Amino acid sequence: MFNPSQADVRRFFCSVYDKNKTGQAMEAIEIIASQWIDEHPEYHAELQDVDAALAKMAEVSTVQENPFLHLSMHLSLSEQCSIDQPRGIRQAVELLTRRRDSLHDAHHEAMECLGQILWESQRAGRPPDGDAYVDAVQRRATRD
Repeated sequence: MFNPSQADVRRFFCSVYDKNKTGQAMEAIEIIASQWIDEHPEYHAELQDVDAALAKMAEVSTVQENPFLHLSMHLSLSEQCSIDQPRGIRQAVELLTRRRDSLHDAHHEAMECLGQILWESQRAGRPPDGDAYVDAVQRRATRD
């Protein structure tokens, strides 16, 4: 199983940004990542300089969103939907996408659910509850 470090994640997204900007060939996962990067121009400045991105790893900001975490969650959701794992997530995100008329907005809502499930899992010292995660996304897709 691939278990990238925080530095690996930052290098990956900075590399994808550079490859996309310079028209270099990319692997499938990089293409997906570049699409999410394109959706977030507010992060482009941070993705331009890998050394600065690595230097900022020690900084903790309660004000600014972490672009690397945010993009990683988009990429995770894309991968989860592509393989429907946990089972039902693809349909739940598709329903939420139709409801919000935006895959991007649906991802942001599903990311809130994912973050909550991960927080609860860490707090309780148990594996994440995939069923509860899918249920939370489905609730968002069906509520008024």
